[in-house]
Amino acid sequence: MPTSMRDTSSTLPIIGPSRNERPRQATFIRSAQMALFARVTCYPPLGQITNWHRQQAVDPDADDTVTFTVVVESSTSLPTQSWEAQVWHNIGSTEWSALPLSACDSSVAPLLNGTEENYKYHRHVFRGEIHLPPTAVHAQFTMRFRTGPDVEWQWANQQECVGDGELVIAAKSDKSGAVAADSGNAAEELAKYIDNLSPELTVESRRTEAPGSVLWQIRGEVDAAQQDVSGTKEVTLGTPSSWIKFFSLVRVWSPWLGPRHGKNRFHLTEDAIFCSFLRKDGTHLVLLAISGVNDVLTVFQSSGDGEVVLQARNDNSERTEFQIVAAVAKDFEVAMCAVMYESRKIVKPFESNEKSPSEQAVSPMPDEDVVVVEKDMKTQWLADWIDGLTYCTWNGLGQNLNEEKILHALDSLKANDIHIVNLIIDDNWQSLDNEGESQFRRRWKQFEANPKAFPRGLQRTVDTIRQSHRNIGHIAVWHALLGYWGGICPDGDLAQKYKTKEVKVKDPAAGGPIAHNVGDGKILTIHPDDVQRFYDDFYGSLRSWGVDSVKADAQFFLDLLDSANDRKQYMASYQDAWSLATLRHFSNRAISCMSLIPQMIFHSQLPTNKPSITLRNSDDFFPEIPSSHPWHVFCNAHNALFTRYLNALPDWDMFQTSHSYAAFHAAARCVSGGPIYITDEPGKHDVNLINQMTALTVQGTTVILRPSVIGRSLDVYHDYNEGHILRVGSYTGWAKTGSGIIGLFNIRPAEASCIVSLTDFPGIHENSDGDYVIRAHTSGKVTNRLKPRVNDALAAIVLEPKGWEILTAYPTHSFELKERHGKAGLKSLTHVAILGLIGKMTGAAAVVSSDTSVVENGRLRCDVHLKALGTLGLYISDLADRSIEDDFMITILGQPVPQRAVWKEGGEMGNVLAVDVLAAWKEMKLDSGWSNEAFVRIFMA
Repeated sequence: MPTSMRDTSSTLPIIGPSRNERPRQATFIRSAQMALFARVTCYPPLGQITNWHRQQAVDPDADDTVTFTVVVESSTSLPTQSWEAQVWHNIGSTEWSALPLSACDSSVAPLLNGTEENYKYHRHVFRGEIHLPPTAVHAQFTMRFRTGPDVEWQWANQQECVGDGELVIAAKSDKSGAVAADSGNAAEELAKYIDNLSPELTVESRRTEAPGSVLWQIRGEVDAAQQDVSGTKEVTLGTPSSWIKFFSLVRVWSPWLGPRHGKNRFHLTEDAIFCSFLRKDGTHLVLLAISGVNDVLTVFQSSGDGEVVLQARNDNSERTEFQIVAAVAKDFEVAMCAVMYESRKIVKPFESNEKSPSEQAVSPMPDEDVVVVEKDMKTQWLADWIDGLTYCTWNGLGQNLNEEKILHALDSLKANDIHIVNLIIDDNWQSLDNEGESQFRRRWKQFEANPKAFPRGLQRTVDTIRQSHRNIGHIAVWHALLGYWGGICPDGDLAQKYKTKEVKVKDPAAGGPIAHNVGDGKILTIHPDDVQRFYDDFYGSLRSWGVDSVKADAQFFLDLLDSANDRKQYMASYQDAWSLATLRHFSNRAISCMSLIPQMIFHSQLPTNKPSITLRNSDDFFPEIPSSHPWHVFCNAHNALFTRYLNALPDWDMFQTSHSYAAFHAAARCVSGGPIYITDEPGKHDVNLINQMTALTVQGTTVILRPSVIGRSLDVYHDYNEGHILRVGSYTGWAKTGSGIIGLFNIRPAEASCIVSLTDFPGIHENSDGDYVIRAHTSGKVTNRLKPRVNDALAAIVLEPKGWEILTAYPTHSFELKERHGKAGLKSLTHVAILGLIGKMTGAAAVVSSDTSVVENGRLRCDVHLKALGTLGLYISDLADRSIEDDFMITILGQPVPQRAVWKEGGEMGNVLAVDVLAAWKEMKLDSGWSNEAFVRIFMA
């Protein structure tokens, strides 16, 4: 979308320090003593809410415990002090009390990023446990510290400007983890969670598809449209009870969603489609407004008293129902699953009649414990489109686009050894009228490209690209859903060939003045009766010219149509026509952009009656607005909490690799699980950064290493303005044998730190079996083996402004091997983990499959199938005691690897074996034949 379209400040949050209350129990004046340390980091964290789940003990009345780990870092320029630390809390009591902490080894919560030689602080680690009485539900805590018994205590919030930590302690569950529900009146049951529930609404219990949740459908009626004006209904749902924080996805602008958070009082300034409330009892109340059914739009608003208000708009000529779904569960994801699965059932009777050759029901997004690698045929055979590195012309080449600029940009990429797979020719390739005027006054004339910018025609441009850049597999072009920003030119070829209709476009609720830019607010469009033929002809022409994919933008214009009758005519017709033409001509090689309007979400993006396509997940990447970059990643991570359940692949938009936030964006795209697009200006490329995102396949193409599960925020209720480190979680591989991934992003303008628990990683929980190691991408540091049920399974991270880190947790497998050095019969226990490609941000995703076992001769054998080439890493617990020359034999496709391609990462005492598969492949001149994988076999004596 063009940056000039609007003032972006309207959708960016106010960035500033939050107001944090000091501990209620004491206040002290800052002293010179504070200069002795740099920071305090606590787990569970200060200034945040932690949803603490009790362990499921055999005795339901047995006490549970919360373990606090605190790291105090003091300057190495000053003498070492005898630090003391205490946690102050009101857990299980109305009175605050102290928990003295004991010093422990610094290997607890090791610092995983940075280098020791450059680190200028002593690390002091403290631990302590608090028993949770059965009555403990919601509690607060803070901490204090001092350098000796004769020194005044200092409070963490005074030094760090951080508020109290909060624990929301869920009750012990039965084996199913379910929230109890009586089999009585549905409204009475829902009233336990919503006070003053409106009697105007009909509440019905629904059978949930998400075990551990309770589900309701809530319905009301909205009047019919009168004289082309929609019928509307506003009704107060009620006030959610006993909640602490809320999270909503709101319409920050007509085409986009964005997160909003709050506490104390429910307050929205924009319409929301989704709301979640964290309650004091540890349960989550989730509300989802259904739209796109019977031409009804439903959203949430708030009253001045903090009530949830429903607003419905009906474009029908008959009185119609509006509806929402509500669910309660002890886990946010479970409640989310419940409302999303139910909404699919609701919209199913109203799905379009689109059919495709590969039409099958797509399984719902699974829980992390049962995730699988995406292996269904609908995505696998289009992996080059989804997984190929993409270049988009928008920010890199700008609006004055022409053939010469495109070819120059591609030559620049080629000269820098950057091999893209997909090319998106963005806005301004089309033949338009009103040259020199605002883009919103320009209108589309004909299918063929702008003759001034593409004098030889688009087909010759595409042919030239394919001949000169054979690495490019797919070429896409941009267009607006209604043709162009200003619609269709009344004097052009398109208006002569297809039936047209003039419609009035109203201003969006927030953002740029669309109607003002298009004069009287009227634009000419293809009539809904003819739009299917129009799209079939258009895409047929593109395909005949060698274009095999599209990016359809400005789809939200359907929601801006002023007339209720126009919206009713256009909304489903245009969506269905576009979807059918896309499937017929391009399969699922399509990007749906500016389409996060409720009617499209529930009509086109939620149903599973067609292959999934790529869906833009947020507003644009704005390279020239510094404050937009941390917000962009934060917004995408929270939007993905919802969009990951749609039948679409969330797309976090393009970015530039030469930008000051380039690595920040790159890491976010890698953990997102979506596509990666770059939009570099010619000659301005960070090849090293691109190499961390991508890898070369055995066929010579470039792929991104996309995790199996869509990345999303791990901290649902963290407000952007609170400045906490953003944690984005993903997962790759098969359940139990795959790897959890956490991307960490510092969204504040100052240094920040955090402690991550092993059980924070997706796919890993307290009941997980086995040992794990955690590896940091930027430093390559690997933890000791950790167990999920052990309280010291922690790792610490410190991030500079614009800083980021990616942590990956790998399951280890243990094997008894014969003792070496002639000690016959003696055996030792060796622990091994397959790390994937260690030079890549999400290198674990390069592993297609692996198998490790002890063969008959007593050797350990590791078989690894890789989707791409790079440096393969293996964690081996006793590698320091082994010799590469004497103890290893490594082959690729059955041929021995040169010894110089193998080394110990981190030196002789390192525990990661590195195999440069890419260098060996080139040196050995290997050919995979028909296979698209590299097979590496490692024998270890």
